Amino acid sequence: MENDIRIKAPFDKKTAASLRAGDFVKITGTIYTARDAAHKRMIETLDRGEKLPFDLRGQIIYYMGPSPAREGRPIGSAGPTTATRMDKYAPRLLDLGQAAMIGKGKRSKEVMDAVKRNQAVYFAAIGGAGALLSKCIRASEVIAYDDLGTEAIRKLTVEDFPCIVVADCEGGNLYETAVKEYCREEM
Repeated sequence: MENDIRIKAPFDKKTAASLRAGDFVKITGTIYTARDAAHKRMIETLDRGEKLPFDLRGQIIYYMGPSPAREGRPIGSAGPTTATRMDKYAPRLLDLGQAAMIGKGKRSKEVMDAVKRNQAVYFAAIGGAGALLSKCIRASEVIAYDDLGTEAIRKLTVEDFPCIVVADCEGGNLYETAVKEYCREEM
């Protein structure tokens, strides 16, 4: 869409503060993938007092487990995973400087509080559109936990990766406002 907001990843709190729930965004730059098993391992790493495999500050983590790459492509289908599966890990990572998450579906109150507290953002990617989303991924490299297969942490280079801001740093929540707006329209 021509009114999309274009942002560079990683990004800072100033960029996060400029985004509002409902904004359409296209992300260009570096993002990381991690799902359940990788999140669990990151928390165990932190619990042991060790460093994570990448610096979280300003980073976006995409909750995705890619399919194998087809010939000539850096990655296969790359659709979002249901975000609630990372809810028990997300607040701690946000408190350590993670700037944003990309997934699908609602989040817990604890995650929403952590988004607001840390001036972060929760983006949604369109579920079921993994093949289309993969066309925005220019490079993919496993950087940690290779033994986890599709759940390994990957560093992705993306260009114009489309997302919608679901939760913003002011406490805006598209899932709540959209339902209220829809119900008001129905009357």
